[in-house]
Amino acid sequence: MAEARAAATVLESHDPSLMLLTVEEAARRLRIGRTTCFRLVLAGEIESVTVGRLRRIPADAVPAYVAKLRHRPAEAA
Repeated sequence: MAEARAAATVLESHDPSLMLLTVEEAARRLRIGRTTCFRLVLAGEIESVTVGRLRRIPADAVPAYVAKLRHRPAEAA
C-alpha cells in the first residue's frame, strides 16, 4: 500500500494538467526543501497566488524561476 501511495505522489507531482501547485509540490520539482521554497515565495523569487487562505504556485512559475537562475550573472565568491 505504501508503494501505491508513493507512486501516486510521484505521478501527482509531474501531472502536466495541474495549473497550481502547492509549495511542497513546487519544492519537490525543484529538488529543494519546503522551507527554502517558502522563503523564495515570500521573497518574491517564485511567483505565487492566494486562493482563499491557500498559497499556490502556478505550474509555469517553476520553469520561469529556473530560467531566471540560469540567466543571472555568476556571483563572486
